[in-house]
Amino acid sequence: MRILYNSKDKYYKSPFGCLRQNELCSLRIKIPVSCRTVSVCLCISDEEGFQMTVPFRAETIDGDYEVYTTEFSLFSNGLYFYYFKITTQNESFDLFKQGDDTNIAVGDLWQLTCFDKDYDTPSDFKGRVMYQIFPDRFAKSGTVDPAGKLEPYQLHDNADDTPVYLPDENGRITNSDFFGGNLKGIADKLPYLKNMGVGIIYLNPVFMAYSNHRYDTADYKRIDPLLGTERDFAALCREAHKLDIKIILDGVFSHTGSNSVYFDANGVFGNGAVSNPDSPYKDWYQFEEYPTRYTSWWGIDTLPCVDELNESYMDYIIYSRDSVISHWLNLGADGFRLDVADELPDEFISAFHTKLKEINPDALLLGEVWEDASNKISYSKRRKYFSDSNLDSVMNYPFKEAIIGLVKGEITGKDFADRVMTIVENYPRPVLDCLMNLLSTHDTPRIITALSGKGEGMSKTEKANFRLTGADLDRALALTKAAALLQFTLPGNPCIYYGDEIGMEGFEDPLNRAFYQWDNPNTALQSFYRELALLKNENKALKCGDIVFHDVGESFVKYARVYQNETVYVAISLGDKIENTGKILLEISTDDIHAVLYQ
Repeated sequence: MRILYNSKDKYYKSPFGCLRQNELCSLRIKIPVSCRTVSVCLCISDEEGFQMTVPFRAETIDGDYEVYTTEFSLFSNGLYFYYFKITTQNESFDLFKQGDDTNIAVGDLWQLTCFDKDYDTPSDFKGRVMYQIFPDRFAKSGTVDPAGKLEPYQLHDNADDTPVYLPDENGRITNSDFFGGNLKGIADKLPYLKNMGVGIIYLNPVFMAYSNHRYDTADYKRIDPLLGTERDFAALCREAHKLDIKIILDGVFSHTGSNSVYFDANGVFGNGAVSNPDSPYKDWYQFEEYPTRYTSWWGIDTLPCVDELNESYMDYIIYSRDSVISHWLNLGADGFRLDVADELPDEFISAFHTKLKEINPDALLLGEVWEDASNKISYSKRRKYFSDSNLDSVMNYPFKEAIIGLVKGEITGKDFADRVMTIVENYPRPVLDCLMNLLSTHDTPRIITALSGKGEGMSKTEKANFRLTGADLDRALALTKAAALLQFTLPGNPCIYYGDEIGMEGFEDPLNRAFYQWDNPNTALQSFYRELALLKNENKALKCGDIVFHDVGESFVKYARVYQNETVYVAISLGDKIENTGKILLEISTDDIHAVLYQ
């Protein structure tokens, strides 16, 4: 007989998941009577030297088990780990975690995050539908004055063109082809987005830059000329707010562009770190041999890294009267996504978060983190995104991988439930309720392409020319609907990557960054997404309810979202049909793909 303890079960640990400072936590453990237990202790520690031992007391006998219980509180924020030390009449041993089970002597430690007792995330962001826009590729309206646009660049004449994906004659990928999408175009499409149930728009970078992706910032305080002007941005925010849509900007603060006001490798601006040895920006950068050798992001020489903790840099981005944060919040932005948060020091993120909340307590700070952000280690350092309340939300790639794995049949229903509940357990509830739940982004293949199973062994050109047809298309569409159903019904904010809702295809970038196909939408898929968004927005259980798994199998999951007296059930099966006795809200059914949302 095994010793019984499951941290995901409220019988054994209450409350479920993370703890606030000073919050009382109760634990139970069940030990076979045959062990003849003498004592049980909880051993809890962090990675900074804290250790605490808490004794259990015998509570009752339950059949063949003795039940032991204890209570404790944690008084400091942090990431903690624990195990049990058990002494019997014959021996003493340590009890560790093995999956959702326990194991003697060998296994993992249980994790426990403690966060600030007063910490919360902006309530008006929780459970909203998010929409990610790559600004050059979404919509175009009117004309813009390209004066000041960094050159050379190419403008496509045809919105149906494939983005340039091959190296130039020098073997470089320049990302300098543009389709002319702009801020006025986005503003014109706000009614469409509102009709699709969108409540948050996340914009990929809009600041002046050389490339089409604009992650090579040239000027943090200027809109890229091909996108429009500050006036256009302010107008976009005003019109979005009238429709109760929030605007999140992408902030790239670990590096700038080499062709920028600050670095000025090409001598365009005249006062950058390279063009002027006395530049006020010189100390932002990490020169190994001035001016030709310097630290750059992943060795890409067009992306010189900055010293984020440099006093002048922090003043420019965070603290000054017209800091980058202040500048854009005052123009109407509702928050920022921090690009490559893993490469930003905790001190920078903390200062950014503090200033953001000083200016607007209801603004959101979202971090790009690809793994479990609660225990992330980057550059040999444990990050404190949640334990120090540095971020409000992160990009939820773990859910993405779990969803895709399940609908493609690569993981079991139990695997899916374990992965989902691990995140639910490890993330503070305020964070969980506004997670960015994505299926594809500018950095990944589009979801319909990812689910198609196609692409292996193809050349880049073959991928650029590939389109799904016939039965392959039908199956990929059905799988996309199943994936979206899961995405919209898990805790957090489902995020639609522009064009996914109309079936746009695309392998890795830049093939996943084509111009929006306004004249060729898959209207059935579009309607499905609209209905999902409507259900998400209208059901409190789907917006902020608890999640409880009821049944899992090899290719089957059933879970519920529960808020007070409201319960919504979700079931998906890659095989047998689903039987339910409730009111069907939404359903998918093909020969071997079945999913249903019901009450």
